Order: sequence, then structure tokens, then C-alpha cells
Amino acid sequence: MSDLGKLTYNLDILVYQGDDGIEIKQEAYARRILREVGLEGYNSTKIAMEFGLTVSKAEKEEKIDPTSYKRNVGCLRYLLHTRPDLVFLVGVTSRYMQSPRHSHGVIMKQILRYLSGTVSYGLKYGRGGSKKIHGFSDSSLNIDPDDGRSTTGHMFCFGATPISWCSQQRGTVSLSSCEAEYMAVTEAAKQAIWLQDTLSEITGKEMEQITIWIDN
Repeated sequence: MSDLGKLTYNLDILVYQGDDGIEIKQEAYARRILREVGLEGYNSTKIAMEFGLTVSKAEKEEKIDPTSYKRNVGCLRYLLHTRPDLVFLVGVTSRYMQSPRHSHGVIMKQILRYLSGTVSYGLKYGRGGSKKIHGFSDSSLNIDPDDGRSTTGHMFCFGATPISWCSQQRGTVSLSSCEAEYMAVTEAAKQAIWLQDTLSEITGKEMEQITIWIDN
């Protein structure tokens, strides 16, 4: 084995280690995605998805090329290592890969335009500050017009920077907002326990309990 010094680049992830902290981003990879789909330098936006947008299977709409749609979803999924702001968006578009329609293509283009305007986004872990982990949990209720299933999500931060995040559609239908929130925070609690045990193993110290903030 040989010592190559500080990690600077690995699997399309740029790692910058400075005196003020560590920054990771996938700017070059994001630019390559935009270049391959022909949107590099295209009219960008800072709005990733229209607020309150309802997405469905839209089976009466015109079909679009599933190969390019699936490829775009796959490329965007790899960006989720450093872009928690894309998790929900990519999760929504992933639901319609089997038979993408015109409206799904419009949403995909909006996401790519958002990516064009935010290619330099990443995560920065500053030195000093709080060393505590805290989490956030939330859930929708019957947001899917096709089957009424909710979308849940959680995020955990080490200090002020995210270290773990998730957004997914539930496998069952919630009958109330209380039930939807309970199901979401249950999944978040599982992740919190795993993070707590992992950090205890790394540091050799017993970690204090993690606080989870929920929208109740």
C-alpha cells in the first residue's frame, strides 16, 4: 500500500479538505449529465418543482422515450450522494420509469434546469461547532392520486450539515395524518439508532440520544 496523501477525488466526488472544514460535491459529474442531455448552458432555474404539483401515471397522455428517461433518472440518482435537495424529486420521477408520459418528461426537464442552476451545490462539514446529531421527520397524507399512498422523509445532521437522508413512498395507505407522521418517525427512529450505534463504535464512546423533530 502507498500513501497518496489527502483524498481529493473519488468516484466523481470532489473532496476539498481545508483549514475550515471538508467540502464534497459532484460538480463535474453534474455538468457531464447536462452536456450529454444537451442542456449545458441552457436557461436554468432555482425552482426544482412547482409547489403543490400533482403527479400521476397519466395513462391518457402521450408516451415518451423510456430509455432516455430511465437513463436520466439513473444519472440523477448517483448525484444523491451529495445533493439531498434532489432526493424527493428523483424519488417522484423514479415511480414512472416503466411507462413515462409527457408530463413526466416536463418534470424531468425542470429538474435538469434546476441542476443547471445549482451545479456547484454540495455539502460542507465545518470544523468546530456542535458535534451533536439531530434529525427531522415529515410525511404527506394521501398525496398520490393513483393509490393514495403517502410520501415520507427524514434527514439527520451532524452539527449543521446533513449526513443521512431519505425520501420514499410508503408501502401502505395511511388513514390519518397522525398515522402517516407516526409511520414516518418510526423509520426515522430506526435510522437514528443505527447512527447512534455507528458513532459509538467509531469514537469508542457512548453517544447521547438523538433528538428527532417531527411535524405534528
